[in-house]
Formats: sequence, C-alpha cells, structure tokens
Amino acid sequence: MSSAKNIFFFMFIISMNNSGNCIDKKHYVLVHGACHGAWSWYKLKPRLESAGHKVTSLDLAASGINMKKIDDVHTFSQYSQPLLHLMATIPKNEKVVLVGHSLGGLNIALAMDKFPKKYIERIPPSEWFDTEFAPSGNKTSILLGPEILAKELYQLSPIEDLELAKTLVRPSSLFVEDLSQQKNFSKERYGSVPRAYIVCTEDLTIPIEYQLWMIQNAGINDVLKIKGADHMAMNSRPRELFESLQKIAAKYA
Repeated sequence: MSSAKNIFFFMFIISMNNSGNCIDKKHYVLVHGACHGAWSWYKLKPRLESAGHKVTSLDLAASGINMKKIDDVHTFSQYSQPLLHLMATIPKNEKVVLVGHSLGGLNIALAMDKFPKKYIERIPPSEWFDTEFAPSGNKTSILLGPEILAKELYQLSPIEDLELAKTLVRPSSLFVEDLSQQKNFSKERYGSVPRAYIVCTEDLTIPIEYQLWMIQNAGINDVLKIKGADHMAMNSRPRELFESLQKIAAKYA
C-alpha cells in the first residue's frame, strides 16, 4: 500500500493521501472491525456525506454481505483484499482518509503484526464471555456472542445498535497465526504515513492501558480522546467521532 494514499488511526486509526491539491472535500474509507461489516458505520457515514465528503464503507472478505465464508479466507491479506483492491483503483491525485476501527486498524496498516497476539495473551478466558472460537483451516475463527457484545463492546451504545449487531455479526478471525509470521512494513512506506489515534475512554474491549501501549508503539502523530465512548464509538458518540475525524483530516490532508 503506497504511503501517498494513507494516514492511519487505530481504534480509530487514520491514514491520508499527501499528494494533490488541498481541498475541503475528503474521501473517507471506513474499515470495520472483526465480526462486523460496512453496516457498523451507518451513523457516521451520512454525517460525513452531509458535510460534503465522499465516503466508502466496504465489507472485508467474509464480512457483512461479502459472499465469502471465513473458512475460505486463509490469510490476513486475503481478508483485506476488498480494501487493497479499492486502494489500487484510487487515482494518484485523490486524497484518502482511511479509518480503521478495532481490528480494522490492522487492515489499513498491515503492519502492526504483534498487536492482536499481545491482545489475546493479556485477556483471561473469562473476559471473552460467550465468544465462540473454532478451528478454521490454518487459523482460529471467532464469533462474538450476545453477552460480550452487550458487556464489552456496546455497553454505552443505544440498545437498538446492540440488537442490530446481534443480528448481523459473522464469524471472523484475528489471523494471529498468519500475522505472527509476517514482517512489519518498512519505514519507507508505513513509517512515512502520518498516523492519528482516537482514544475511547470507556472502551472495555481495548482498555485504556492497552490503547496507550499501542499509541506508544505505533509511532502515532496525533492522539484525540472521546469521553464516554465505548468500543463502538460510531454508535455511542457518533457526533464526537465525526468532529474528531474532521479535525484530523483538516490537519493532514
């Protein structure tokens, strides 16, 4: 992935194109987290579009309405293929703001290969609640159950959003086995891309101390904070997330 087309932000990692003329209108590419899909951005997408921006919300492989099954997706690169295909079609002079939520930060970075492994190691089995783990070829699949969705991801989000998630989540994977074998991106590519991170203060899925660990180890350029946001900030604090994205994009694009 070329550095000319990116700025990163995890939890909300952002990535931007640094070429072309600076204009107010931006192209936001929204990348969902594990077990979710393009549908998870339904509150943020119209806000950005109403402000005059172009927004692409895509389904990664075996996610949302993508027809693949997780059993047929063997590597993280295959999982990320819809995003990589999209980036390959974007004109060189078009500015792009890549927004990755949760595991989506790995999709847009394709570099933070140790993060999901460390994340799994630090969580005791009891805190996975009713998450289902199953062998899936050369990897382990996961499916977030109603209990962990309610207690860890959507605890501050409207009940309607929780019900939507319970209906639409699909099996996914953290691709730990594959990512543990991969090398980090080079400093010339990944390292040259401005990166911003939006901290969600009430995130129980990725607690503050782990968010700070990621910030310290990912070379983040800017850190913003949304108070009262759970893991699904696009649902619990959509206006604040919209404003944070606008602020970051205006600074770097």
